[in-house]
Amino acid sequence: MTESLLPVDAYLVASLPEIWFAAVMFALGMYVVLDGFDFGIGMLYATRTTEHERETFLAAFGPVWDANEVWLIAFATMLLAAFPRVYSALLADHNLLAIGLVFALLFRGLGPELREQRDDERWERYCDYAFVGGSATAPLLFGMLAGRWAFDVATLSLPALLTGVDLVAVSIATGAAFLAAKSDPDVASELRGYGTAATLAYLGGTVALLASVVATDAGGAAEAIRSPLAVAVVALSIAAGLAGTVLARRGAYRAWLASALTLPALLSVLLALLLYPTLYPSTGLSVRGAVVSPLALNLVTVLGFPVLLLVLWYFKFLYGVFSGPVDAEGYGS
Repeated sequence: MTESLLPVDAYLVASLPEIWFAAVMFALGMYVVLDGFDFGIGMLYATRTTEHERETFLAAFGPVWDANEVWLIAFATMLLAAFPRVYSALLADHNLLAIGLVFALLFRGLGPELREQRDDERWERYCDYAFVGGSATAPLLFGMLAGRWAFDVATLSLPALLTGVDLVAVSIATGAAFLAAKSDPDVASELRGYGTAATLAYLGGTVALLASVVATDAGGAAEAIRSPLAVAVVALSIAAGLAGTVLARRGAYRAWLASALTLPALLSVLLALLLYPTLYPSTGLSVRGAVVSPLALNLVTVLGFPVLLLVLWYFKFLYGVFSGPVDAEGYGS
């Protein structure tokens, strides 16, 4: 009898379910970080008064925003492959938020594309409304969905709403930092005001969110929030946010961008800490209880992880190509 190429009743490594949990949360974190600054640019677009500035903002994220959305697809695909019961529960329990998110992403994407199709002031204004509205609504709904998932609360509850508002605020902060690092000094000087205000709003909102969760023990997350790791993540977030405001004031915009991008990354780490080991609090599904069979997980590991490495290499290449300053004509013009 020949042996199977992949183990049938055992994982390739004993901790493979936890590795896949980390991979799923990594994909989610990459989406929040990368598409987050796209949302921020979209919201800051509403502050521009000249066509040159609008075109510059659109050119800043034009080459990368489609690619950034790949991480949302990667998150959903990896969640489905490794934890299908959690994937189906998320869509079933949060269907209205998910549908709203899809429509927000649709309007965000169509706005800039349709804007170029007609040279008409009213048409351009309506396309701008769609772009800005979608850019603001998408992180709000995505954050509310994440809040409902992590804290097992109602859609309009304080934890869900604060999570949504937090994601909006941190998106504006990262968007402002991204644009400041690539724009001329005059625009960058104006953007740091928006970015600093958004950063402080994010830090204040995060403290309020965690305080409300601890006070009500929403989703049984109070103990996890008080854990040393979660406290350390919150402390690092506060330190990174305050450091970013100082860097922005000094005109160190690339350093500010690095500091700003740390905030959504740490937010994703905090979410992972709150969800482990109970991956779906409303049903009590744990990482080990929700994971697929050993053979299926082994198979998607062998097939999927090389693709993930390829995607990471592609993003390194993409951001290396478009790493310079930008104007209304695009990069390197």
